[in-house]
Amino acid sequence: MQDNPITAWLDGLSLGGWRYYDSLGSTNDVALAWASEGAPDFALVVADTQTAGRGRLQRRWVTYPGAGLAFSLVLRPTSGESEYLARFSPLGAVAIRRALADRFGLAAEIKWPNDVLVARRKVAGVLTETAWLASTLHALVLGVGVNIRPAALPPPGELIFPATCVEDELGRSIDRWQVLRAILESLIAWRAQLGTAVFLQEWQTHLAFKNEWVRLDATGGKEQIGQVKGIASDGSLHLIDQDGKEFWVMVGDVHLRSMDEQAA
Repeated sequence: MQDNPITAWLDGLSLGGWRYYDSLGSTNDVALAWASEGAPDFALVVADTQTAGRGRLQRRWVTYPGAGLAFSLVLRPTSGESEYLARFSPLGAVAIRRALADRFGLAAEIKWPNDVLVARRKVAGVLTETAWLASTLHALVLGVGVNIRPAALPPPGELIFPATCVEDELGRSIDRWQVLRAILESLIAWRAQLGTAVFLQEWQTHLAFKNEWVRLDATGGKEQIGQVKGIASDGSLHLIDQDGKEFWVMVGDVHLRSMDEQAA
């Protein structure tokens, strides 16, 4: 399982171990199972092909052979990080955005709460899941999917939000394991900033749709329209409605889209 192309790319990283699979259902499922068996902090699960991956709201996320990145990290928050658990999902988005910007020159943005956009099209997504022992958080799993090649994009009929891939935006081919390395390095660096104003400012600065009108569709049919003003310290989205009243939306079963966006 260890004899594979990612070995050299992981050299020197402060990982808690790693497992690579040619194909599996979901990297998050494997990481959660490994966490229950005692996987250490920052243990990594990577798959070339993911057949039963999922995004937020149980949406399907398939990773086709050689086309994208699908990986999950087992994180065991320290006592100091425990009051910032809500920031672990945006941690993934912040780290991905910075890796794409700093290493590959892509002007990426963060679509609240944890998608990464390039040219207003989704290039990556993050799904965080937790494992509990009674009332105590046992582990947190951070799952990441990144579209690297055009073959990673879902068929048009399955698109919930316009999508793109790293190679199309760069205009050239790229080694996807180089992208994995860059994201992992960025995650390590930004985790150290999790509870700081620097982290919140990074998220704020690169928030997509800032000062634009958006529609938020929640499960159950409730719809809200507001102008995006920023991120609150608890990670909620700060908006102003059409009557000029402020309101905040917590991360949950909410789908955010621009008022100009026609995708379902």
